[in-house]
Amino acid sequence: MTASERVASGVGAGRSTPTGETTGAEPDGGRSDAATGAPSGTGSESDEAEARPDTAVAKDAGESEVSVPAEEGVRGSADDPTATSPGGVAAEPSTSPTSEAPAPAEGTASTTSTGQPDEAEPVAAPTGRQPQAASGNPLPRVLAVANQKGGVGKTTTSVNLGAALAELGYRVLVIDLDPQGNATTGLGIDARNFELSMYDVLMRDSSLEDCVEPTSMKNLFVAPATIALAGAEIELVPAFSRELKLKRAIETVIDDFDFVLIDCPPSLGLITVNALAAADEVLVPIQCEYYALEGLSQLMRNVHLVASNLNPRLDISTIVLTMYDARTKLADQVATEVRDHFGNKVCRIVIPRTVRLSEAPSFGQPITAFDPASRGAIAYRELAKEVSGGTS
Repeated sequence: MTASERVASGVGAGRSTPTGETTGAEPDGGRSDAATGAPSGTGSESDEAEARPDTAVAKDAGESEVSVPAEEGVRGSADDPTATSPGGVAAEPSTSPTSEAPAPAEGTASTTSTGQPDEAEPVAAPTGRQPQAASGNPLPRVLAVANQKGGVGKTTTSVNLGAALAELGYRVLVIDLDPQGNATTGLGIDARNFELSMYDVLMRDSSLEDCVEPTSMKNLFVAPATIALAGAEIELVPAFSRELKLKRAIETVIDDFDFVLIDCPPSLGLITVNALAAADEVLVPIQCEYYALEGLSQLMRNVHLVASNLNPRLDISTIVLTMYDARTKLADQVATEVRDHFGNKVCRIVIPRTVRLSEAPSFGQPITAFDPASRGAIAYRELAKEVSGGTS
């Protein structure tokens, strides 16, 4: 009786346990394949051909799908860009007759011949590594979204990650500490519709609870900023306990929220120091271009100084690769360098460069509300799962 007939009749196939082992199998049945449910034990070559998949699909951010024989595995070569993709080299299958066939990484982006990730798939590094459970910190969590370089996606990440976390059912507060107020307008809050801003919280000791404004999305709130915050850098200099003003303000409302995302200005001044002193973790968006790497060492030094003197629990827990363009080798090189240096702190999900992400703020909506089916919306939803420790 062939392997396929035994599977059809239920003879000798055994029963899979949650750990992948089988019980009640006949001696020649082998262990069932976790990826396909087909037996992978001993048998004739024709039996194995029927019971196991013929090909494994290797997907690359810069090429269309390519079928590779499963016997040869998904080995990256000099001509295979998979070897330098942001998720690392795909795993080689074992030659053992009872080894399981490698399954494509869940959440891996499907690509078209133009090199752009498919609209229907999240943008993820093609890797078999499981996503990190963020820092493992308990709720509530306070994250400072910081990078002294401008234009790397701090505000975009604060707004859209906050919206995606709110969709998952978490209560989220976005604190806008950037004097440009882009996170405020990006969430549809008009400066004429509120009386108190983060300037009043920092400089006039106003209550943060009175400053918080609801947005059009359920579970998502924002503490707005105005251009008046630009003067706070100078006005904070003679202030007593100037570095801890935001920390004390957040402590009064922290029990009302699961996540607090602090959108920091593109500088390492006193406002950013306040954010770092108040946060438990630092989320660093890094643009997939060369200049984004230059100032990273200075940010790390500042984080270390704040952790040494003001906030011992502070840690860079999450790094997000933004503006990823699969058509360029530079994006791949930057992503690979960042992953090699920071390891599991780099999120598996990367944020693609897409026009829809740029258009959403002009409508006062996060991308998840503006265009829920877009690549940017899918990517931020998957990033929210990864940051919150869920499955992505």
